[in-house]
Amino acid sequence: MSLAATRNDVTAYISASACAMHEMGKGHPECPERLAAIQDRLMAAGLWDTLMHVESEPATYEQLARVHDREYLDKLALMSPLHGYVHLDPDTAINSFSLRAAYHAAGAGISAVDMMMRGQIHNAFCAVRPPGHHAEHARAMGFCLFNNVAVAAAHAMAEYGLTRVAVVDFDVHHGNGTEDIFCKDERVLMTGWFQHPFFPYCGDVPRGENMKNVPKPRATTGPDFRAMVSEHWLPALHDFKPQLIVVSAGFDAHREDDMSSMGLVESDYAWVTQEIVKVADEHAQGRVVSMLEGGYDLSSLARSVAVHVKELAGL
Repeated sequence: MSLAATRNDVTAYISASACAMHEMGKGHPECPERLAAIQDRLMAAGLWDTLMHVESEPATYEQLARVHDREYLDKLALMSPLHGYVHLDPDTAINSFSLRAAYHAAGAGISAVDMMMRGQIHNAFCAVRPPGHHAEHARAMGFCLFNNVAVAAAHAMAEYGLTRVAVVDFDVHHGNGTEDIFCKDERVLMTGWFQHPFFPYCGDVPRGENMKNVPKPRATTGPDFRAMVSEHWLPALHDFKPQLIVVSAGFDAHREDDMSSMGLVESDYAWVTQEIVKVADEHAQGRVVSMLEGGYDLSSLARSVAVHVKELAGL
């Protein structure tokens, strides 16, 4: 059977063993246990064996340099410790394995794009860490070193000539890094939402006409979230007609996650995934690369990822 013939049946689960080696100290919410919790839940839900499991290759320096300043990349390499931790900001630290993990995390999105464009898979969920959407062109912040979704989007445009890539960000925090990188790039549409006022305390004033990010007050729940998506995101996405959708999939707006003060539940994440898939099916040959961002309560994170992956896989 040809790869193209199996395309519509395959959702890839892309990760890397290196991602579990990065950690930022005892008690840090962005911890290796997040990936273990996701794997356990996918197994318990009967989803694990339905997915194509792929170990990501690391991104190359040149692939990262499409979206990040070379001096920044070099500085990170010089700061990487042999032992212990180096803090890049009050919330973000690296250990001796962190850069390796970050290169593999960014590489997962590249692997997903390559496999999709070759017809090997229909879509993908990248279970990676460190996350990426706060990483700006020349700055690490908010637990993020490299902007994984930006690297994937830039790869699709550079290697496959795509001219319309949409980034959908449903993390509870504004993806300031993605905005910083793409705010002047008309080939990219970013649609997002975020609790406001809240870290990183920006995003309410868009930096480009291609930035469609919607601030929402604390205690926003599912009905308001769905109305926002229907009124703001979906019209913009349909007008843009993306050839690829890259998702910053953060699950920290869940009502059980004390990292925020929002009220989403699993059914909301299932619904928004359904809507993303519909847009991708209509305009992008179904191409969706979803990359893990936030989500720090292990139980709600794992349950939310499971429904997200189930919808991506059409199960």
